[in-house]
Amino acid sequence: MILVLLQDGFEEIEALTPVDMLRRAGADVRTVGMCGPVAVGTHGISVVADMTADAIPADGVDMVILPGGMPGASGLDASPTVDALIARVYKNGGHLAAICAAPMVLGHRGYLKGKRATCFPGFEEHLTGAEVCDLPFVTDGRITTGKSVYTAMAFSEELVRIVREGGGV
Repeated sequence: MILVLLQDGFEEIEALTPVDMLRRAGADVRTVGMCGPVAVGTHGISVVADMTADAIPADGVDMVILPGGMPGASGLDASPTVDALIARVYKNGGHLAAICAAPMVLGHRGYLKGKRATCFPGFEEHLTGAEVCDLPFVTDGRITTGKSVYTAMAFSEELVRIVREGGGV
């Protein structure tokens, strides 16, 4: 199962493009309302989530996707639920993906140390220990980062490739 975390203030295109593309590819993708059953994006678009944060299963999560957008990415960064989830998924061999401002969540926790990564311009200082690349997306091991809303399609295509190769479902 793949989880896309929807914190209020998320960037709609960065969250919903991967959901759409991965579902079209046959992946079991579920959106998670981190603040409740309805998440409101940075542009005021309300999305009814498939589940709420308190319903995240203890097992069976193969990939977590963190969309950017502000203040959504900051909310993910401050969440102990996100901390526990990404730690568990990564420890169990799963894949972590983050786009735009959200790679800071991975950088602040040391997941990017010694890895290549990209992010929205201006957030590079948050990619602690990473080799920052100016690319639409970067996959290094079990982590994929994307640059911005303008690269959401390429980021999503990369996640589909990973899933098809057996790295995310």
